[in-house]
Amino acid sequence: MAKHASAAVGWGHHHLQKRWLLALLLMLTVSTVIAFFMRAAFDSCDRNVSVDNVISSARDSVQVADKRAPQIAAAKPSPLSFMKSKIVLLVSHELSLSGGPLLLMELAFLLRSVGAEVNWVTFMKPSETDEVIYSLEHKMLDRRVQVFSAFGKEAIDTALRADLVVLNTAVAGKWVDYVLKEDIHRVLPKVLWWIHEMRGHYFKLEYVKHLPSVAGAMIDSHVTAEYWKNRTQERLKIKMPETYVVHLGNSNELMQVAEDSVAKRVLREHVRESLGVRNDDLLFALINSVSRGKGQDLFLHSFYEALQLIKQKKMQVPPLHAVIVGSDMSAHTKLEMELRDYVTQKKIQDRVHFVNKTLTVAPYLAAVDVLVQNSQGRGECFGRITIEAMAFQLPVLTGNSCRGHNGNSSERHNRFIAPCWERRGDNSGETYCETSYACREEAYNRKERVRKGERKISRTSHGRENW
Repeated sequence: MAKHASAAVGWGHHHLQKRWLLALLLMLTVSTVIAFFMRAAFDSCDRNVSVDNVISSARDSVQVADKRAPQIAAAKPSPLSFMKSKIVLLVSHELSLSGGPLLLMELAFLLRSVGAEVNWVTFMKPSETDEVIYSLEHKMLDRRVQVFSAFGKEAIDTALRADLVVLNTAVAGKWVDYVLKEDIHRVLPKVLWWIHEMRGHYFKLEYVKHLPSVAGAMIDSHVTAEYWKNRTQERLKIKMPETYVVHLGNSNELMQVAEDSVAKRVLREHVRESLGVRNDDLLFALINSVSRGKGQDLFLHSFYEALQLIKQKKMQVPPLHAVIVGSDMSAHTKLEMELRDYVTQKKIQDRVHFVNKTLTVAPYLAAVDVLVQNSQGRGECFGRITIEAMAFQLPVLTGNSCRGHNGNSSERHNRFIAPCWERRGDNSGETYCETSYACREEAYNRKERVRKGERKISRTSHGRENW
């Protein structure tokens, strides 16, 4: 694909620009292991699920790995070493506990660890004080990431002198026009645009009209990259820049828990006890920030339908429970209230559990039996929670009822033998019932598929570090 290059302050010649960009993308592709693990930001909405102490206890079982890690790190230089002393500006459309901003924060900490000067601006912030934003900004400041206003002179000056500017998500494109104005042509040739979205309403010229002029685009999955290429050409009549597909990865800490049976057992017992779920019960989970695009409403409707079918047909399956991880009662959103009202109306409060947004998903992945990845509208990209579920060898139940592509399912089926047992259904209660039977009867087959998936990914993605 065409890539436009022009003179840019601090970036140098075109071949140097491309070399830096390729080096950064190579680092993200080969070693997406993130040295960043934050504790839970909030406890459960329904019960006081305090996982910090349990995580500490579980980590006792992986102390040997922890002691070896610094030795390995010392022996192997960071693939990001070339970014030492370079100036980087990270532009986020928002600062929240959702996937895009958190991924950008992890990149910020990786760059800081090799001595890069990292600066952060947030394009859209609420006017009132926000506890989450306050907490995340101070986490960055503690790691010596400079945080300042997206609209002041400091943001413009930093963009002009930066060696690399990363726009995170398609929406961040509005910042370019709104803030840079006449200096746009000096900044675009050093922009790496990191795109996660797949839904139709992001394909607007006001967001992405400068895509053809940036140094490159980075997208989370091949399905999403192909969709962006076709959609921008057909609908917007513009060409994508040189585009790189970089699958998301898991942190060392999450992998240590996922690979340690003792740690998983401790976390599973604690979380399930806190939720009121017995060991033999079957626990479905949807782990995403609560929004209509993530499909929590469809999840609950299908779950209730499954409970009714089990009762009507007297099906012999384990008791079913559902947990939504990603709630936010402090926001009092319309959807949040609708979900809780639905649970109350159907009198399934003892079967449905809400857990607040959290940075620590390992305890819940250890505790649940099936991860549900819903698709509504255009569908989700190859989300990180799916990769994390793979590490925990979880069955993944995805839907194909969306109008259009499901980047999650297509990518897993087309690119890998997924290291998880996956069923694609119509998001009906019957599908959940079938899944209940299958989870009970296919334990051995699922483990065999996991082993095959691990071997396939090892050959395809240079090992576990690229999960």
